[in-house]
Amino acid sequence: MTFNRVADWEIDKRNPRTEGRHRLTTRRSAIAACVASSLGFVASAWWLNDLCFVLAPVALGIVFFYSLTKRFTHFAQLFLGLALAVAPVGAWIAVTGSFDLPPLLLAVAVLLWVTGFDLIYASQDYEVDVREGLKSLVVRLGVARSFQLAVGLHIAAFFALIAFGFAAGLGMAYYTSLAVVLAALVYEHLEARRGSVASINRAFFVANAAVGVAFLLGVILDRI
Repeated sequence: MTFNRVADWEIDKRNPRTEGRHRLTTRRSAIAACVASSLGFVASAWWLNDLCFVLAPVALGIVFFYSLTKRFTHFAQLFLGLALAVAPVGAWIAVTGSFDLPPLLLAVAVLLWVTGFDLIYASQDYEVDVREGLKSLVVRLGVARSFQLAVGLHIAAFFALIAFGFAAGLGMAYYTSLAVVLAALVYEHLEARRGSVASINRAFFVANAAVGVAFLLGVILDRI
């Protein structure tokens, strides 16, 4: 996220929603923080296992690449989903030192979930992105169709979470938590349809926090 701030430094200054971000710190200190955290990430991967260390630069490359995509492709939201989808795979490799099917299914769920909720969040910047010549699915499709696509992506994400549960051998506690996940996703889209900044922020922050907490508690309760 620090790299994102550095990459978008000048663009953020011209966006009313983000114009105050650059006042929080200097660009030089943001770059220093980004370099330090990246080195710490690679070092941590080295201490975990060989596969983590080898893949650490790949993970950083994917995460950093997302911040540049809005300049040349309308699929920026999809690349954000990919950037966050590497997390469950990376966590699995950190613990086991190998790949497996469950984290890949969870990565698909995360990719679909994140792409969907960023379509909602990015609707706030539609006019600014058009003015700046930036690309995104919202710019390409428009706000209304983007919201429709977000619904489809979240339905697919929900089924991917079900598939993850089967692959990981999870039980009733996990599937019960998915009812909360589904309710949070429905709430997210109902709020997004209101169209105000406050409702979109509730859809983005409150609903997605509930999704994450419900998923985590479901897995923990299923394992104990």
